[in-house]
Amino acid sequence: MKRSVDAILTTHTGSLPRPDDLVEMLFADESGAGVDRAALQARVRSAVSESVQQQLQAGIDVVNDGEMSKVSYSTYVNARLTGFEARVHVPRRARPDWAAFPGAAEWDAQQQPGASRIKRFACVGPVTYVGQAQLETDIQNLKAALAGAPATEAFMTAASPGVIAQFQPNQFYPDDVTYIEALSEAMRVEYEAVYRAGFILQLDCPDLTGLSRAVQPGQAPADRRMRIEALNHAVRNIPPDRMRLHLCWGNYEGPHHLDVPLRDIIGDVFAARPIWLSFEAANPRHEHEFAIFEDIKLPSDKVLIPGVLDTTTNYIEHPELVAQRLVRYAHLVGRENLIAGADCGFGTFAGTPMVHPDIVLAKLSAMVEGARLASSELWG
Repeated sequence: MKRSVDAILTTHTGSLPRPDDLVEMLFADESGAGVDRAALQARVRSAVSESVQQQLQAGIDVVNDGEMSKVSYSTYVNARLTGFEARVHVPRRARPDWAAFPGAAEWDAQQQPGASRIKRFACVGPVTYVGQAQLETDIQNLKAALAGAPATEAFMTAASPGVIAQFQPNQFYPDDVTYIEALSEAMRVEYEAVYRAGFILQLDCPDLTGLSRAVQPGQAPADRRMRIEALNHAVRNIPPDRMRLHLCWGNYEGPHHLDVPLRDIIGDVFAARPIWLSFEAANPRHEHEFAIFEDIKLPSDKVLIPGVLDTTTNYIEHPELVAQRLVRYAHLVGRENLIAGADCGFGTFAGTPMVHPDIVLAKLSAMVEGARLASSELWG
């Protein structure tokens, strides 16, 4: 992936708002209610084209397909992996950070009813990859959307073995280590196909933070090193400079007071093979963490993609604020080791947007302008 040699480059995390008609088609397909497959594929293809054009018009340097074909960033694998055929449904778990605020938790559930539509299934059999055709369609859709902008760099997202295990729990393998190892080998097929297609592979790894599942403040996942080792095994055949890793604490507006500090996990995360690290750095719980790089040295083979846009609020960040966020990171890690990004996706789960689509585009444009301002200051 390109580096910020002459100016701060811009990208985002992956998911973008899907058109309403596409959302209904995706859920109909997932539920088995029946959908015109040709019509669904055509709508996904047109939605990808629309999304890419919107990103290009906003001035984004490194774009993607907006995850238009996926009902969510983690559960889309239900249709690409064996092992979930019995469809053992796993109910949505309450987040521990809401426990101290039951009234607020009930209110939140009413505000985001669409989240319950996302189906999560337990693993009840051997895991193998069978999603080659779906993946190839995604690849071709993105290539077609980029036909008018061949020089534009693009990335594709994929769920990490650890986050798949987080949302689709093990009910088959003797232990979770064996389960994650099996997922690692199965998902290697998808990872390597994205690389061979010429795209940057983004690995979504929010499980490394525990996803706000801690029951005590700042409690980091005890098995994160195992998860990183499994991830590294899965991408062993892909050059590190063709991969980026996304880290987050759960893309929702909530207390987040139990989130593990970035300082406590960054050393282990640096051991992951991808060069680029995307993480939350704009929301009220994590913006202050830029300061950890005052005494933690960024490895020479790593590049940061800090979020300069909060993906849970309809506030449009002022370009000068974006520039301030970028400049302070640049002073700590070097301008060439920095790319502007967003905290997380704007469409993590289909049909549950927290930011209106029109405002998403305005936020992306503000990021581009902020990066321009920062570049003017950093490059003089």
